[in-house]
Amino acid sequence: MTRHSLRRDRAAALIRGAGLDAAAFVPGPSFHYLTGLDFPLMERPTLLFVTADGGLLAIMPELERLKWSSAFPDAKTFYWQDSDGFEHAFEAAMRALGAAALGVEGGRMRMFEYDALRRHAGNGEVRNADAALQPLRIAKDEDEIASLSRAIEISQLALGETLDEVRAGDTERAIAALLKARMLAHGSDGFGFEPIVLAGAKAANPHGTPDDAPLRPGDALLIDFGAKIDGFSADITRTFFCEHVDDRHAEIYETVRAANALGRRMAGPGVTAHDLDTAVTDVLRASPFADMIVHKTGHGLGLDVHEAPQVMVGNRQRLEPGFVITIEPGLYGAGDVGVRIEDDVTITEDGARSLTSFPRELRLIG
Repeated sequence: MTRHSLRRDRAAALIRGAGLDAAAFVPGPSFHYLTGLDFPLMERPTLLFVTADGGLLAIMPELERLKWSSAFPDAKTFYWQDSDGFEHAFEAAMRALGAAALGVEGGRMRMFEYDALRRHAGNGEVRNADAALQPLRIAKDEDEIASLSRAIEISQLALGETLDEVRAGDTERAIAALLKARMLAHGSDGFGFEPIVLAGAKAANPHGTPDDAPLRPGDALLIDFGAKIDGFSADITRTFFCEHVDDRHAEIYETVRAANALGRRMAGPGVTAHDLDTAVTDVLRASPFADMIVHKTGHGLGLDVHEAPQVMVGNRQRLEPGFVITIEPGLYGAGDVGVRIEDDVTITEDGARSLTSFPRELRLIG
């Protein structure tokens, strides 16, 4: 059996376990995970159905016929033309499924696809199956971790080369462009997300957008980025200071570094996401900068840059071998400074291993 057919068998087991007859997937990480194919998520509905017995059906725009049929020539597929619309394809697919209970990815499927499924479900039920399907991709195998490791290696090489060139006066946008060029030069397939490069007080906005703001002496420079390999993206953040750093900012930095270090030491099988978040955040909370806490400790990492498990208060899920999570404590003072240190960590049988190794000690650049 192929890797993707084994994955579909696992999906079928989850579908059965949830009391569903089938599950529907729109283009995105799970669609790719189950088929190895990527389709655009656009105005043309494109759906993959996996049944409880492992069967495969699809709704496909006619212009995707060659791509789909070359990979899955025997799959029962309902094609539709732009000129005819997609309603008949949904009607035929739902009739063929005969599903009394159909699960969907509630966090990804759009309303117009959901509405079309409901219109043709008859007396059947269409419901959110995110919780039931969560285990499908949450534990990574050796090949997936190897892809993540390669993406991280490329990211770290690119960051090191970028920092060697950064000087006071460079703009956030120029630094981001240089970082992207370095990642591509080292073999990245692309980027998990547009790099976040923020200087000075702008670093206090955790997900700010780079612009033409210049880096000035004494500024923090926060860089959050990740190269992509085989669909898997690194997600790394480091914060630096240009030429010099004042004592207060250095203390903020060391507080974040201590929280990050604790998180990497504590992570391991059996530890709950709740307890890990609480312990890491307590380091920040016990500092003079408790009012600068604005987010949780981390999240799962894989084909989605943010996926299960969420490392946050209230999530009692226990970490298991194969999980990959970020540990990214941060402190943010509006109008002043932002510091975040983010590592990608895989849970092992007897602890955890940081896939990221880029130095965490306070570094002056420029």
